[in-house]
Amino acid sequence: MTWFLDHVQEVLDLAVQHVYLAGLPLLLGLLLALPLGWLARRYRVLYTPFTAGFGLLYTIPSLALFILLPLLLGTRILDRNNVLIAMTIYTVALLVRTVADALAAVPENVAQAATAMGFTRSRRFFAVELPLAVPVIAAGLRVAAVSNVSIVSVAAVIGIPQLGLLFTDGFARTFYDPIVVGIAACIVLALAFDLLILAVARALTPWQRAGGAS
Repeated sequence: MTWFLDHVQEVLDLAVQHVYLAGLPLLLGLLLALPLGWLARRYRVLYTPFTAGFGLLYTIPSLALFILLPLLLGTRILDRNNVLIAMTIYTVALLVRTVADALAAVPENVAQAATAMGFTRSRRFFAVELPLAVPVIAAGLRVAAVSNVSIVSVAAVIGIPQLGLLFTDGFARTFYDPIVVGIAACIVLALAFDLLILAVARALTPWQRAGGAS
């Protein structure tokens, strides 16, 4: 506790970087996974290649990907864009199947009723199918958020500033205070992401609140 009080500003600065490196890829990954998941749902022949193929991306070791991306992109090893891109890849890997399954769970009679009311395919997707798929997509986002918070810390090995630096610093000095603080901070961030996603999902699905109240 004494170490934390003496280094509050440092921990906060690293936490802000951690939020950026874990949170922005979550949004970018969702934006990419939505059309990919829709294609997998719309064209059955694409379901297995998309869900299995993108899912395999998650098996790439994070440290290897952090090191490989600068060679592929021509960026510097310490460029945090490498981490952003890697985390976006992992997010897409987790969410493509989630989005496809969430859209598949929308009752067919609901989609048909929207079509009968004159909804175009795009309007039906954004006004009917996507809102009904929000709870399942939110569940996948919660998993991806926790995963991102965890994996981002590995980037400390290559010198990217975020909470993972507390781990490497503590191990290098055999000093456990920063390690404990780093673990606690990562848990707090994961919980914060989780609560935020739950709150947004709740706001986007008011009918569920109404159903629960009744």
